[in-house]
Amino acid sequence: MKYPLFFLIIFLTNIIQGITGFAGTILAMPPSLMLVGYNTAKPILNVLGLLSGVYVLMTNGKQVDKKELKKVVLVMAAGMAAGFGLKALFTGKEEILYKCLGIFVMGLAVSGLRSSFRTREKSKQKEAQAAGSGVVKGYALLVSSGIVHGMFVCGGPLLIGYLSKAVKDKVSFRATISTVWIILNSVILIDDIRAGLWTPGLVQAQLIAVPFMIAGMALGTRLYQRMSQELFMKITYILLFISGISLLVK
Repeated sequence: MKYPLFFLIIFLTNIIQGITGFAGTILAMPPSLMLVGYNTAKPILNVLGLLSGVYVLMTNGKQVDKKELKKVVLVMAAGMAAGFGLKALFTGKEEILYKCLGIFVMGLAVSGLRSSFRTREKSKQKEAQAAGSGVVKGYALLVSSGIVHGMFVCGGPLLIGYLSKAVKDKVSFRATISTVWIILNSVILIDDIRAGLWTPGLVQAQLIAVPFMIAGMALGTRLYQRMSQELFMKITYILLFISGISLLVK
């Protein structure tokens, strides 16, 4: 039953991906690690993230902010190199990595819930106060995003924390972040191939997973047009918190 549940998780989390625009991989990773393990979950979810990026880029490719794209890719690539090193350092001690991911997603969930309940006026005041330290904070977010992405393929929330302020146009934002995933996830794919993770069994599981991702994204896009995104953001953060707890007690 592990693989049917894994594909069901891919379907369900991509519904939320279609609604919120970012949460698919990081929401899928904790339960996927427990069901099929790191060496299966990471490469499959990585390729799914790459494919979703290709889909968005095909429709909005001309809107990419090339200046921000270059900056993000270079800084995150440095962070990813550190992430690869940390992953190698903990080979055979994956339980430690799982707990680190659990703490990360719980912290992200708490931060997201606080932001979702904060009034708009307070949010604007906070943004104004943070403007002065924006450069240092921006680079810190990009490096941290690269480290998390290199280890778990889910640096998206941290990257969004930076890119949402650097690229204000929604279409340009989606095109730029999708191009980032295409480039960086391709690097991770090459590293996974080099590490020998892509066995015939993994390729078969990947091919089965793709329709589940497409179906989830399609349903999520329809729900996005009819339902409150704010409500689903809150639900997403609650699910993230539960996923983080499950990794800590695994």
